[in-house]
Amino acid sequence: MSHVHTSFTAGILFVALIITQTADLHAAPTQPATSKKTAASNPIRLCLPPVIYAVVGDEANVYFDNVMLVINPRNYAVDVNCPLGLQQVERWTCRPTAEQVGEHPFELTVFDQQNRIVATAKSKLKVVPADAGADGEISLLVIGDSLTHASDSTGHLLKLFAHKGNPKFSLVGSFHPVDPSGKNRHEGYGGWTAALFATRYMGESKRGGGRGGSPFLYAGANGKPELNFTNYYKEQSDGRPADFVMILLGCNDTFWTNDSGIEQTVDTMLKHYDALLAAIRKASPDTLIGIMLTVPPAATQDAFGENYTCGQTRWQYKRNQHRAVERLLEKYSNREIENIFIVPTEVNLDCRNCFPTQTVSCNAQVETKCVWLSNGVHPAASGYRQIGDSMYAWLKARLVDKK
Repeated sequence: MSHVHTSFTAGILFVALIITQTADLHAAPTQPATSKKTAASNPIRLCLPPVIYAVVGDEANVYFDNVMLVINPRNYAVDVNCPLGLQQVERWTCRPTAEQVGEHPFELTVFDQQNRIVATAKSKLKVVPADAGADGEISLLVIGDSLTHASDSTGHLLKLFAHKGNPKFSLVGSFHPVDPSGKNRHEGYGGWTAALFATRYMGESKRGGGRGGSPFLYAGANGKPELNFTNYYKEQSDGRPADFVMILLGCNDTFWTNDSGIEQTVDTMLKHYDALLAAIRKASPDTLIGIMLTVPPAATQDAFGENYTCGQTRWQYKRNQHRAVERLLEKYSNREIENIFIVPTEVNLDCRNCFPTQTVSCNAQVETKCVWLSNGVHPAASGYRQIGDSMYAWLKARLVDKK
């Protein structure tokens, strides 16, 4: 499926939602329910995931605009304190060596134009060997929206795991829109939300495939639909549960809300996340679950104007996405004992250079051409590969921990 087709698929749900939610979009905004103490000590809402993962020889990044909530990140100075990597204008970047395997402290400090500290956040960088998990065998189920539907990140994973020093790797899923062979499969449907995966039942014959019902819902003993991953695995993987499940949602869940509605919107999203997690764990307590942090939008309003005219702004969606990340971190961090982990998808995506562009006249009266970002939420193939890199690094880290 082409990138354009993926964007159109996601847009189907957006069009339906805008009819009912546009009025709220322009309501007077209120601040999200963050404490006064937090607002005073961290007005830019700087937040880092608990762990940043890197594989020897592969690039890892933290893009500064992705981890703070500001209109113009260049109004601030960032100081990175990490023994590895190097700091550039828009990012910290690292391509670790075998000698750097292990855990390293990582800290960001942000200064304003008067050189006052605005916020500080800490994480740790975990570097894992390139041959982590070699000679083993693992399977992965990915649940998501159009960002998974595009199949670029899962396709990139297949290529990465084909390299020497990796376990035998396979994907679990009923949907393979770009690969007739079925190897590049998943459960990622354009326009879908956590609520749809947890509640959309259309009968046994209309399960999965994007336009049907949730692939995980089956009629229970009382005839009512219920989430049943045991039945799902019987159909999709000969009854063998996936070793890993990764979930990347939040884009459609939060897209059309605003500051006044974001808390209730995320409450609803997390309720359905919990239902999915409970069903996954019921079928297989040993499955490791990766909560992929909702990725940020393209870097400029140009992309949102191209896709949504005057219906939604980049800044409002950025606020929505950032709040979703904060809430996901609050709810699912420090739950490794339950086999639930945070995957820091949002830090590694270059929202300026890895989103689609178009070249057009700057205005009607000049021949000068401008290159504008042209898609608000769907990356280019390079951006999907960066998402795949984040997924790969997390999976490799888990293979080290399982030794």
